Amino acid sequence: MSTEEVEGVTPEVMLAFYRRLYPFKSIVNWINHEHTPTKLFTHREFALTLERDVYLRYQCFETVEEFKKKVCSLNPTRFEIGPVYSVKPKDKKSARQQAFTPLQRELVFDIDMTDYDTVRTCCKEAGICKRCWAFIAAAVRVLDSSIRDQFGYKHLLWVYSGRRGIHLWISDKEAMELTDEQRKAIVGWIAVIQGGKDMHKKVNVRQGTKPLPPSLQMALEPLVPCFGDLILADQDCFKSDDGWEDLLHLIPDKNIAEILRRKWNKDDGRSSEDKWDDLKSEIKKTDKGSPTRVSLQAAMEDIILQYTYPRIDAEVSKHRNHLLKAPFCVHPKTGRVCVPVDPQLIDDFDPEKVPTVGQLLKELDKVVTTQDMEGAEHHSDWEKTSLKPHVDMLDRHAMALMDQVRRSKRAADLSW
Repeated sequence: MSTEEVEGVTPEVMLAFYRRLYPFKSIVNWINHEHTPTKLFTHREFALTLERDVYLRYQCFETVEEFKKKVCSLNPTRFEIGPVYSVKPKDKKSARQQAFTPLQRELVFDIDMTDYDTVRTCCKEAGICKRCWAFIAAAVRVLDSSIRDQFGYKHLLWVYSGRRGIHLWISDKEAMELTDEQRKAIVGWIAVIQGGKDMHKKVNVRQGTKPLPPSLQMALEPLVPCFGDLILADQDCFKSDDGWEDLLHLIPDKNIAEILRRKWNKDDGRSSEDKWDDLKSEIKKTDKGSPTRVSLQAAMEDIILQYTYPRIDAEVSKHRNHLLKAPFCVHPKTGRVCVPVDPQLIDDFDPEKVPTVGQLLKELDKVVTTQDMEGAEHHSDWEKTSLKPHVDMLDRHAMALMDQVRRSKRAADLSW
């Protein structure tokens, strides 16, 4: 089944999913950082989307059991996780306006496949396949590495969005406590692809022909082979007239651009690899060390970045009060579950093989027991399904956070 098909995600199916499969305890352990509920959970906003797009904000809970009971009672099509507030979100109306403020929230990033529509050739809009997932995979590799290396964050959770993108949640204490201004600064540092679909050049990070900043130079290294494999060979981005015209707009020397335009107009059978070689051949004809060659070589680096560097939705990351869909929710258009993804295995991930809610419930039916038939409560039936490795991944992530909290408390106890 392709991701464009809609599986029967009925209210009955969703209720069965929440009652039997949704890992409420794992989710709470992850956002709470401890086994016993703290303000990271009790003062956390949850927003539930109900049937007919009814939206319930400022929900909060005291225990895992209350959380599950409320979700099963309202049976939302999905729900989102927001910030930790100064007072419990449900008390928002009775609190003084100045007293109700977001205090903590994971630093989050959102990468959506539709932002690659101008460069991918296999799918458009909501469509996604294993081939164009390579754009997301490249983004994950670069972003995961740069965030760990440049900012020192360790607790990164990547979650497939259920359809055409991926979310990143960073739970380090320092990341949780970032102000909006600090978040904007980080986004400004990371975001490289800027400008609307009508703007040709979307990478403007260097002053004149100066070298790229060290952080981008590091990112460029793995992106060069990715450009060859993905942009030139697989997607063949410069094959069509529109594709190679987009490339020519990024060449600063208009004479070379015109030479290539005439050549490619005469021979429309040349592949993207051929056209990239043509560009390199023209650059080699310029004098070594000349301003022209330097600017052209810089342009080639910018082109590689423009086609392969992560395209993030900057607004999602800038504000603590932003809401983001919770892991393990079901995407209503595809029926697929929003599962955590291992960044080390991102190249092997196939969005079309992510379990659907219907598939998971069928897996449960095959292992039904007498106790199940008697209507007992179920808290970890996900262990009997293909959801298990994904929940295990979240549990390992949560345990690492809990271990960090324990070590911090121990260090504080010894410091007196």
